[in-house]
Amino acid sequence: MKWQRILAILGAVALGAGAWRAGGWQGLALLGSGLMLWVMLYYTRLMTIMKRAVDRPIGYVGSAVMLNAKLKRGQPLLTVLALTRALGQRLSDEGAEPEVYRWRDPGESHVTAEFEGGRLARWQLERPAEAPETGPAQA
Repeated sequence: MKWQRILAILGAVALGAGAWRAGGWQGLALLGSGLMLWVMLYYTRLMTIMKRAVDRPIGYVGSAVMLNAKLKRGQPLLTVLALTRALGQRLSDEGAEPEVYRWRDPGESHVTAEFEGGRLARWQLERPAEAPETGPAQA
């Protein structure tokens, strides 16, 4: 267990004890309804992101360069899915750590992202090689 999970459990126990001390069963019921509201808001956000992602091809993003600019180390996979509005093309094996996903744009640029523990660890933008420009034809 990570220290953050232990801290969250201790916080929940302290919150429950405070609710019990402040209002008994009514305080616990109020705490429970507040937690249920939070769970429902999270679920609604998750469903909204997935509904947007289902309408786009897997591994597609409007602009890989803009996605690269918006990515930050430590972002959860759900936040990256909200940014891309599409599921990523999975490059790693099922259950492998780190999870590797790729998003391409119409110009064949792509961003490859690695997630460790569900959080963005590394990413790389790759752009196609520019074709050499041909000068004006001379007669």
